[in-house]
Amino acid sequence: MNLPAAFVDQLREIFPSDTLALDPATRAAYGYDNSRREALPDAVVFPPAHDEVVALVAACRHHRVPLVARGRGTNTTGATVPLAGGVVASFERMNRIVRIEPGDRLAVVEPGVLNADLQAALAPHGLFWPPDPTSAPYCTVGGNLACNAGGPHTVKYGASRDNILGLRAVAGNGTAFRSGTHTTKGSTGYDLTRVIVGSEGTLALITEATLKLTPKPSAVRTLRACYRDMQAAAAAVARIMAQPVTPRALEFMDDAALKLVRERGGDAPAEAGALLLVEVDGEPDALGAAQAAIEKAARGDGLVELRAARDAAETATLWAARKALSPALRTISEHKINEDVVVPVSQIPALVQRLRELADEYRIPIVSFGHAGNGNLHVNLLPRNPEERARAEQALPLVFKRVIELDGTLSGEHGIGIAKRDFMPEAVGAGALSMMRALKDMFDPEHILNPGKLLPDAAHG
Repeated sequence: MNLPAAFVDQLREIFPSDTLALDPATRAAYGYDNSRREALPDAVVFPPAHDEVVALVAACRHHRVPLVARGRGTNTTGATVPLAGGVVASFERMNRIVRIEPGDRLAVVEPGVLNADLQAALAPHGLFWPPDPTSAPYCTVGGNLACNAGGPHTVKYGASRDNILGLRAVAGNGTAFRSGTHTTKGSTGYDLTRVIVGSEGTLALITEATLKLTPKPSAVRTLRACYRDMQAAAAAVARIMAQPVTPRALEFMDDAALKLVRERGGDAPAEAGALLLVEVDGEPDALGAAQAAIEKAARGDGLVELRAARDAAETATLWAARKALSPALRTISEHKINEDVVVPVSQIPALVQRLRELADEYRIPIVSFGHAGNGNLHVNLLPRNPEERARAEQALPLVFKRVIELDGTLSGEHGIGIAKRDFMPEAVGAGALSMMRALKDMFDPEHILNPGKLLPDAAHG
């Protein structure tokens, strides 16, 4: 779109020259994210504070200009791609940790704070913020909240929505508001905070977040359990999650992932068809009993190997295969399709079996790994040429169809964005989708915020 001259004049009033970019090079740099989708915005702004965001939303609303909020662009679903042009608001300069209150176990931060920088600031206080996505060194807290990011520790500590107390934000209708509390308990009206978290910038722009912190455990122990097949591993996951000790992390890799690890010199028993990586944490005196409980639950039919790390170096070795997996997949396919779906733990084998069938039927490699403790699978379709890419796009809807048939859901932590929005009617149903659209109309009546994301067009359901 071409921006109205009056609107550009308003932008220049709100944002001095170093916080407004109209040149093609800068606009192009903010027109794509980790989904590899791209579209050119008409302008990029770098809000320095809350008041500028309020003025920006008012101007965009008055002139009906699309507005897309952005962290660092690590999203994989196209959620920050400015499909309709307009303005991209990059929050990278709103990166202050406003304050840390150890006694109340909370931190107040601006949305542009990097996840890893926040963890480093919390460490001297013996605290951490539980969401820990793989992109933690690069992703922002605002981005984490936008898509309800999680990570390996979600199984014990919860995702972003479970670790927030309150927000300051600006809705698409121009209303600036605060929601939530500075306390861990509260029952005062509708929970707007958790409505905003996971809404992918379609309802409001977050300008400040009050985060719930957790004491950092004193010690951690890591175990690796290898199984004959995915059915045996899933049965072990069910046993582990049924006993009282909640693991800090419970990761898995399927047979295709293990084959890839072995091909690249990684350590995995040749007879293993599935692998679990389990961590427990707590006080040193209690860890022995916790480890024993996990080991007891891990033992069962199909167990090939059970190994506990003896020190930090061996822990790093056990994690090395899991952490190397995503980069290794890029070497197979630079156009890999990475979806994060969730099914009940008991249904993991059924989904993995369907993925094998699709891999054979559409003649494309499919590798799965992820967070077994909550059934969150990262399904990677790996097309290596244009023909395989076309077949992968045909197979993807069948992956989502099977997930929904198994009482699962489309996303555990990456969000919906562009990639999955057309599948929302099947995933949530007509009634819920109607209520979501009503919320959108209330928060953003002109539909200027992140258009084309999350909610499908009315013609699609």
